[in-house]
Amino acid sequence: MRPAGTGNFLHFLLLACSLFLAVLSAVPQNFSPSLRSGPGATCRLSRAESERRCRAPGKPPGGAVCHGRGRCDCGVCICHVSEPGVYFGPLCECHEWVCETYDGKTCAGHGKCDCGKCKCDKGWSGDACQYPTNCDLTKKKSNQMCKNSQDVICSNAGTCHCGRCKCDNSDGNGLVYGKFCECDDRECIDDETEEICGGHGKCYCGNCYCDAGWHGDKCEFQCDITPWESKRRCTSPDGKICSNRGTCVCGECSCHDVDPTGDWGDIHGDTCECDERDCRAVYDRYSDDFCSGHGQCNCGRCDCKVGWYGKKCEHPRSCPLSTEESIKKCQGSSDLPCSGRGKCECGKCTCYPPGDRRVYGKTCECDDRRCEDLDGVVCGGHGTCSCGRCMCERGWFGRLCQHPRKCNMTEELSKSLCESADGILCSGKGSCHCGKCICSAEEWYISGEFCDCDDRDCDKHDGLICTGNGICSCGNCECWDGWNGNACEIWLGPEYP
Repeated sequence: MRPAGTGNFLHFLLLACSLFLAVLSAVPQNFSPSLRSGPGATCRLSRAESERRCRAPGKPPGGAVCHGRGRCDCGVCICHVSEPGVYFGPLCECHEWVCETYDGKTCAGHGKCDCGKCKCDKGWSGDACQYPTNCDLTKKKSNQMCKNSQDVICSNAGTCHCGRCKCDNSDGNGLVYGKFCECDDRECIDDETEEICGGHGKCYCGNCYCDAGWHGDKCEFQCDITPWESKRRCTSPDGKICSNRGTCVCGECSCHDVDPTGDWGDIHGDTCECDERDCRAVYDRYSDDFCSGHGQCNCGRCDCKVGWYGKKCEHPRSCPLSTEESIKKCQGSSDLPCSGRGKCECGKCTCYPPGDRRVYGKTCECDDRRCEDLDGVVCGGHGTCSCGRCMCERGWFGRLCQHPRKCNMTEELSKSLCESADGILCSGKGSCHCGKCICSAEEWYISGEFCDCDDRDCDKHDGLICTGNGICSCGNCECWDGWNGNACEIWLGPEYP
């Protein structure tokens, strides 16, 4: 007589044995659970055998192990984990992001990505599962769906299959692609090196995006300035690289928007700081309806005509004065309304910059910024400023009170300090006083440390050098805060209060 429960125990034992045998049958034949006798122990495989097991079938000895995406540890691939979950598989052969896409969707939304290849749903085929097996479209409808924005079927770089383009890639390199075969990366191949973007960049849709330090249509030119200097030159007034609207190439911004007519596009400026789209009530790149037709667009901001206001000059303003009467009241003794330093509204001036007490007066005629040098020092620290003119302390003179009346150096030393590079005293356009040049007052446009600059070279706007919104420094406008442009004619500061 068997003890109670013996039958149940034998039944359990048989079931456990069958499960163990099933697990063993599922283990690959080349798998050895005892390749190492313990953690940190020496591998029982030779190096050659270990690498053979980590190498893809058919790959010769010496070839990359683990598909170059991991390291081989005693015949087992340990995939790189710098991008967690990206590489996987027994030989790190799988990459979950390399499946083909169509119209922005992996496997066209008609399949699943399995180890880099699309497994298409029933009724679909193609590398990206983009082609239906059965087409119920007419040829006319199919061709219509294959036309690009210029009404060209598959951009003349492919054939149309049931409303979907199949791009010409007879050599199998896949350089022609896109929903309408609009991208041709063969345009990126350097004629001399025959490399994509000369080996110094990446190609996207026929355009090269160069590595740091390289530029050119095919990244063929090396930049002769440091990356830091390039970044500095491309930094816009708001501290962003090319205003986040362009690409910095060797110190110059290439703005994202280029007008096909060859003129300025919607985005322009040395650092792409100007966006004319902000001046349009409804954006249309081929429309000139700036500022609702009641103002002028300056670097993306509307300067409204008298009688109108609003961000896009869309609101009429009631004023008892006519336009001519309003402007005349704002001119005063100046040739320009508000002396070119403010905005005229119904005969009253609002001076730029808003809230800056250095610009004031009924017609903004006083500009105390004119008393400052390039370092911002008022009247050289030897005087006070009154309505844009320096009142010098005793013992000092000059436009910025920069010259002492008494000199403690010899005349010989003084003259040696005033000689320009060509050995001429003050470039022959001024006199020397205590080691500094005093440029001729008769030639108002002469300036510079050695009177070697011509302020007439500075850009003008509305007849004013640097538009009165900056200092002319040896032929170039140094704009005051809030102003930009070659002639400091563009206001980029805050809105009017």
